[in-house]
Amino acid sequence: MISVAALPSATCKSFSIITSSASSTRNKMSSLSLPPLPDNLTVLGCGAAVVDLLAAVAAYPKPDDKIRTTSLKVQGGGNAANALTCAARLGLKPRLISKVADDAQGRSILEELQADGVDTSFFVVSKEGNSPFTYIIVDNQTKTRTCIHTPGYPPMRPEELSESSLSSALDGTRLFYSDVRLHETALVVAEEAARKNIPILVDAEKKREGLDDLLNFSDYVVCSANFPQEWTEAPSIASALVSMLLRLPKLKFVIVTLGEDGCIMLERSLNESPATEERDIDSLVESLKQRKHNDIAIPTCVSSSVTKVRANGIGTVNARLFVGTAEKIPPSEVIDTTGAGDAFIGAVLYAICTNMPPEKMLPFAAQVAAAGCRALGARTGLPHRTDPRLASFLH
Repeated sequence: MISVAALPSATCKSFSIITSSASSTRNKMSSLSLPPLPDNLTVLGCGAAVVDLLAAVAAYPKPDDKIRTTSLKVQGGGNAANALTCAARLGLKPRLISKVADDAQGRSILEELQADGVDTSFFVVSKEGNSPFTYIIVDNQTKTRTCIHTPGYPPMRPEELSESSLSSALDGTRLFYSDVRLHETALVVAEEAARKNIPILVDAEKKREGLDDLLNFSDYVVCSANFPQEWTEAPSIASALVSMLLRLPKLKFVIVTLGEDGCIMLERSLNESPATEERDIDSLVESLKQRKHNDIAIPTCVSSSVTKVRANGIGTVNARLFVGTAEKIPPSEVIDTTGAGDAFIGAVLYAICTNMPPEKMLPFAAQVAAAGCRALGARTGLPHRTDPRLASFLH
């Protein structure tokens, strides 16, 4: 990886201008061969927008150690802000509802999002307090990251989003997304989005206050590896996905991301004719895993037909199961996994807005997430739609 984080600011600026110009030329050339985008590409998000202070170290420090960084980067972060930055680079038109203070950090958060094409006109800017920020220790040895978050103050209150702002934010919106931060405000937005028949995607990273209320409105859910079983108390991840579809009747699909092990998706069948074959969900997952293309480096996907999927002691649901693989990244190329889940969600937002079928969506999202792992910080490695690595997934 070529990191500009440790370079003097003037050098970084010059480097950025040069690479930006070269990238712009390549992007214009690449975009000529891409299929046209649909008209309605506006997505609205509500959630975290912070400053990340990333320190990469040779190994995680022991108590009372004094160590030096191998590289340092100060960059925008936050689940929602990262996902929408990803979506913007892929060609969507994101809007974000969030809150910062009128301080240097808050101004940098807004400027960076605006530079990437995210509409920040629905932000609340407090005259006092502090903007949120996160210290992130990136362990070069174990390829892990440790986050220490300081929330913004004062916190956002739902009444700070006026009815007129909410109406404007939802006007023309194709999809609403929440990372379950600012959950009280997100719930107000979700209720109005549901009233306007705007689909809702929820990031279920872990149990949070307000999550259950938002899940009841969700059309799509993307989960971290541990969440499905924590939330449902089911005996396996696969059976937990069945439980989620049964407990959330509005839910069209649920995806659980599994890091280097790829992902699993269960999509509810809307076919009025019920499936006749019944399969145990765990055995179905295992049979699909045996069909995976383990010898292929790029992400792939295998799927079942529409089946009456059974989870013992939980119930059955007519659904289609998908098992996706992750990109096999050489260990030497893995720099930082910060924001990989956000990048995956950004790509899923793109896939939904462009009507991408699941068998293309899952490998595409995995490829986008993998690109982000090759650079320090959640946004540095996020690809643009014209990135050659995405071409085969977009045609």
